[in-house]
Amino acid sequence: MAAQRNIVHIDLDSFFVSVERKFNPELIGKPVIIGGSATRGVVASCSYEARKFGVHSAMPTAQALKLCPQAIVVRGSYHLYSEASREVTEIIHQSVPLYQKTSVDEFYIDYTGMDRFHNCYQYATELRQKIIRDTGLPISFGMSSCKTVSKMATNQAKPNGQLLVPFGKEKEFLAPLNISKIPGLGESTAKKLYQYGIEKIGDLQKADIRFLEAVFGKAGRFLWEKANGIDEGIIVPHSDRKSISTEHTFNNNIADKNSIETILVSMTEELASKLRKENKLASCLAIKVRYANFETHTQQEKIALTAAEHILIPGIKNLLKKAWNQHRAIRLIGVRLSNLCSGSYQINLFEDNEERIKLYQAMDKINFKFGEKTVCRAAGMEIGTRNFNPFMRG
Repeated sequence: MAAQRNIVHIDLDSFFVSVERKFNPELIGKPVIIGGSATRGVVASCSYEARKFGVHSAMPTAQALKLCPQAIVVRGSYHLYSEASREVTEIIHQSVPLYQKTSVDEFYIDYTGMDRFHNCYQYATELRQKIIRDTGLPISFGMSSCKTVSKMATNQAKPNGQLLVPFGKEKEFLAPLNISKIPGLGESTAKKLYQYGIEKIGDLQKADIRFLEAVFGKAGRFLWEKANGIDEGIIVPHSDRKSISTEHTFNNNIADKNSIETILVSMTEELASKLRKENKLASCLAIKVRYANFETHTQQEKIALTAAEHILIPGIKNLLKKAWNQHRAIRLIGVRLSNLCSGSYQINLFEDNEERIKLYQAMDKINFKFGEKTVCRAAGMEIGTRNFNPFMRG
């Protein structure tokens, strides 16, 4: 018989807002919106005080201010958010046997087996208290036998709280909650469930699984299992050592800086698109330069967590400038993005405008559907060596 699992989900409450309040206490208790300019920005995060007015992430800031005119708009300090995320990660890394970082402000911890020697809920409580004490940031957690229920328990415990769902009580905990509380349940699926009179998770628990599969296909079983607290998802060990890279070897050695820079831009775009596709963020970028005599040099720098070309490309150009030697021909160049962690593009929202976000979403949608580099920036074309159009593949 498999051991009873003890899974903890930890989430830093209103992370960006909490970090800003740490450095500017005058923001405490007030409606705060993180995200670009008031006219063209997008909400990256908002305080609970602002959420009461209907403000939420990814909403145009102008629209958010119509809902909550008294809100204070803060541009955002992504280097502070990245540093705070690293600080929390280090505390968790030093304190637990197995954890998974799923975004800049969210973690899963596996305490399975430790209950033979320790009270796992007490362990999680002490960890939460340590994070609050050492970082000054509010944080919530939920604990249960699986990832889904633990995440939902965290959401119920917010703000700045904790909640244990005892083993065997998962269905009882879930039953009164609205189906919209199920992680990963899309709006269209929820609407269809509502049409069949399924509003509470308890309704979904009682639904015939064959009916759900007939209506939703394979997703029907997924919904039924989530509603019944069944989730065998494992904790994937966190690692900051993962990286993605690409290299280009020239047929003939090249010494033209503009051409090299153009190719580097194209390579960086390709890697950034892969990051977003895999829901990853990078915090270190590097270039590799191999000269005609096979001598190889690298340049790298740490950056705030990102998956956006408009941040990565200037960094890559700056590294090329540092590595450039106009008197030596180059035979190979490479780009590497490393120190990866799981996390959505959200961390870039606070400095993007609505048009830029829509552009990324449109480019990614086409590239994910039809293949990488179907769409790219004109500046990313390698003239004469790659046969593609800057807008559509021929």
